[in-house]
This record gives sequence, structure tokens and C-alpha cells, in this order.
Amino acid sequence: MNAPFATGSLARERTDADDLLVAPSLERRRLQCYLSLVVGDVVSTFIGFAATGYLLAGATGLRESLVHAQLILPIFLTLALYNGAYSTPALQDGWKGVFRALLAVIVAVVVVVFVQFLIRPDADVSRSGFNGGALAAMAVIAWMRLQLRSFVRWRCGENIINELIIDDGGPQVQLRGAIRISAAAMGLRPNLNDPNALDRIGLVLRNIDRVIVSCPAGRRAEWAMMLKGANVDGEVLDDEVARLGAQGARVVGKHGLLLVSAGPLGLRDRAVKRLFDVAFAGGAILALSPLLIVVALAVKLQDGGPVFFTQRRMGRGNRFFNMYKFRSMTQALCDSNGNVSASKDDQRITRVGRFIRRTSIDELPQLFNVLLGDMSLVGPRPHATGSLAGDKLFWEVDLRYWQRHSLKPGLSGLAQVRGFRGATDHESDLVNRLQADLEYLEGWTIMRDLQIIFLTMRVLVHDRAF
Repeated sequence: MNAPFATGSLARERTDADDLLVAPSLERRRLQCYLSLVVGDVVSTFIGFAATGYLLAGATGLRESLVHAQLILPIFLTLALYNGAYSTPALQDGWKGVFRALLAVIVAVVVVVFVQFLIRPDADVSRSGFNGGALAAMAVIAWMRLQLRSFVRWRCGENIINELIIDDGGPQVQLRGAIRISAAAMGLRPNLNDPNALDRIGLVLRNIDRVIVSCPAGRRAEWAMMLKGANVDGEVLDDEVARLGAQGARVVGKHGLLLVSAGPLGLRDRAVKRLFDVAFAGGAILALSPLLIVVALAVKLQDGGPVFFTQRRMGRGNRFFNMYKFRSMTQALCDSNGNVSASKDDQRITRVGRFIRRTSIDELPQLFNVLLGDMSLVGPRPHATGSLAGDKLFWEVDLRYWQRHSLKPGLSGLAQVRGFRGATDHESDLVNRLQADLEYLEGWTIMRDLQIIFLTMRVLVHDRAF
């Protein structure tokens, strides 16, 4: 499948975003396939045990076999979830999914037998019914999963994932089922000094699961750095991989592919993080609604200007979004590009603004950004594109800066609870918070997010908020 080549100027507005869409999202369709496998496994387990019990002992055996199925299922589903029976490889290769599901059944049977022996060693259990039911369940699960292959192909196609090849002047690589686009025709440039160029690439990479860039050797480093912040599995074509026989790389035909980036969170982790964000942000908005109303009135009555300050920030995948704050500066002197950081005696800040900045109340409207999906409760703080560290733009200090955009930006982050916040008067101010942000990306857990939220409560009022 080939995407149409795009022409024209850079897409800076969301209204132009659809012109850069090269593939529909397969993530929801994969979820539907996972759900169908789960339902199929559950139904197959009950059918296998029920049929065996009824054939061996009639209605009595049927009742006992259904109890066996209920004991097996929770353990089986837990094991199947963690051994990859419901994963992309299982969707791509039907027999691999069957093998992993059957392995989970076997282990679940062993666990149930062991627990039964420890708790009630003298229990009168039909061994033929239990063992026969387990074997029948395995046979029906295997048959059901193979029958569901047609449903998986109907929903997701042959590839299961969206693979994109970006041709930027490098060797031609053939990959069955991959989408191919021309970087030149679509105006894609890995210019790390141009946020608009990175935003355009981010829009093209929407819904893409893996991207392969074929470019001359001189541009590989730029593409690699850009892909690290794109929240996508990214590879740069390098034929030297095939000649060297490198490990941890792929060879497609006669071409070698280097893995240079990967999304930091899998589907399950993203789902957990999103559910937590929505539940916490929604509850916080309801609980804090009286405070939000009072602050909104105070800002409005201060000088009659708008209540909210909206600023374009860069978020996940190097894509722009509008971030909301309570306005804390006089309307005429608001800095929409963030070129000048607020200082301790900043004359632009109003009396109300000074209080809400010192108490971090001005950040509360970002809870709506969380509900909209632009931000998360915890993550690297989003910065204005014109922000300076000393006399340099943030990415000019350290090009690793773009890597922090592989996750959604957060209301708070590891850098903030460590005290790296406020004005960036020196390059070291940026380097310290960047190092903390990259550390946060290393190993995400929901417990770490909870810890950061708890620590944030302790630093809401701080001497660097001005």
C-alpha cells in the first residue's frame, strides 16, 4: 500500500493534520482481536470441561466439570496474559499463539492439582473427568484460535502492525505490506533545530507502529535522534549491519536495519497509565471545582483580561498541543512563545498571579489537558519552543532533549520533585532536569508515578515558583 505524496508548505495547524495521515490506526482493531481470543479461550475451556464431564457422568459430571473450569480459568488467563498468548506475535503467528495458550493451560492444571493436594489431599475428585476435561479444553482452545485467524486477518490485515518506510534518498528496501512514502514529496526533514519540522514528522507517524528510514549515511544520526522522541519503534537502514553480522538488528533481504528507538511503554502499560490519569484528573477536577471557580473569578476581576493563558507546547511524538494555565501575567505582556522566563521580581506578574504561581495553583487547568489526552499526570514537563537555558535554546544545549518527547508530558515529573524547576538561567539548569527526565523514561511503573505524585504534594509551594 502506498501513501499519496504530499506537497505544499509545512503543516502547522491541526486543521491540516488529516492531509498527513498515511495509515488508519490498528491499535483498536488489535484490542478487538485480543478480546476475541480471550472470549474464545474462556468459551473453549468451559466447552471442553463441560463436554467431558457430561459424557463421563451425565448431569453430575457436568456440574463438577464446570467447577473445575472455574478453578482453572483465573490462573490460565493470568498466565496467558504474561506469556504472550495475547500479544502481537500471537496475532501474527496463529500457531505461536496456540502454543503459548496451551502452555498456560498446562501450568494452570499443575497449579490447581498442587493446591488441591495441599488443601484437601483426601478430596474425592474424578481424575478422569479433570484430566479429560483439561485435554479437551486444550483441543478446543487450539481449534478455536485457528478459526479466529480469519477474524484477525479481517480486522488487521496480514501485517497486524502498521510499518512505514520513509525514503529519504537511501537504498530501496522491499518489505511486504509496508507503507512507503517519499520524504522529499511530503516535506519531511529531520531538522533538530526546527520544532515545526519535527511536528510535521510526528503527524505523519500517527498510527504507525514501526518506521524504517532509508537515507544517506550523513543523515542517519539526525533521523535516529528524531525517532528517539517519536514514541515509535524506529529503524535506520544501514547495510553495514548485514556485512558485520551485528546482533540486535534485523536483516531484510540484503539490507540491514539498526534498531535505534522504541516506544517506552507497551500497550498494557499505556492503558494502565491512561486509566489512572483519567480517574485521578476527573476526581481532582470535581474536588477542586470550588477553588478553580474562585481563582478564575480572581484572575478576571484583577484586570478584566482572559482567565486562561494558552501556550503552544511540544508533547509526545514531537507534536504540538495547546497547554492551559490560569493567567498570571498582565494581558499585554504575556509571552506566548516563552522566550523570557519569569524571574523573582518580574514586573509582568500580577498580584493574583504571584500567589497562584507560588502555590502552583496556576497549573491546575492542565488537569483538562490530561482528560483531553495531551498530557499525563506524571511525565517530563512540556516547554515552550522559545525557552532558553542561558542564551541557548533547550535543544541546542543537548540534542538528547528530543528524547523526552517519547512520553506524554506531565503536570509533574521526576525533575520537579528533585527541585529542578523554575527559571533556566544557566545551561546546567536544563541539563539537570533533562537528566532526570531521561531517567524517568528508563523504567516506568505505576508505583513510581504514585510516588512522584505524593512527592509533588510536598513541593507545591516552593521558592523557585515566580
